[in-house]
Amino acid sequence: MERLDKVLVSQGIGSRSEVQKLIRKKSVTVDGGVIVKPEFKVDPENTEIKVNGQALSFKKYLYIMMNKPAGVISAAKDDKDKTVVDILPAELKRKGLFPAGRLDKDTEGLLILTDDGDFAHKLTSPKKHIYKRYYVKLDGELYDSMVSEFEKGVEFRDGTKCLPAKLEITDKNTAYVEICEGKFHQVKKMFAVFSLNVIYLKRVKIGGLELDGKLHTGEARELTFFEKTSIFIGK
Repeated sequence: MERLDKVLVSQGIGSRSEVQKLIRKKSVTVDGGVIVKPEFKVDPENTEIKVNGQALSFKKYLYIMMNKPAGVISAAKDDKDKTVVDILPAELKRKGLFPAGRLDKDTEGLLILTDDGDFAHKLTSPKKHIYKRYYVKLDGELYDSMVSEFEKGVEFRDGTKCLPAKLEITDKNTAYVEICEGKFHQVKKMFAVFSLNVIYLKRVKIGGLELDGKLHTGEARELTFFEKTSIFIGK
């Protein structure tokens, strides 16, 4: 059982003070009865809660797919830069959301935001071997022997060894790369070993989940149950 005001805040209805005002103004009902005490205890998963006559569709956790644009950072908040949480549409914003994993500021593509810490840990842990697929453009030419080098695990110039990765060359300077870890600037550093600079990078797939082709850059929507589970089924 949880406090009614806490439940409403968790669902993005408003701040603590805002939802308390709604409750005291008799704008909230629980199983048909008007509730005027913010501290009233409810079981949100088995109770009908209405706000201004509209039924609350309670979701313990939220799972969001975003087509991240370049220029925003993968963080919940930042004092200087705009974050992926800042650009969420109002209907998807709620307290506690954060990106599960990160993309560099100048990298685009598939990013998942959630308020489920266990899910995020499972998604980002290298031990789970969830591969992330990226489309990459480079400032120089790729060569076939790089495929086996990626398979063996690229070693950075500072001696750091990467886990085995997959490289699929599509043109002389474009490719798809799949990695199952998330070292800082990893894809860029991997190509830097071969004296190639990444000029464009976009994540297109996580595990078995592909970026929705209808989702324009900067847009976001909730994941379906199937999409959420496909991440781990198709890893």
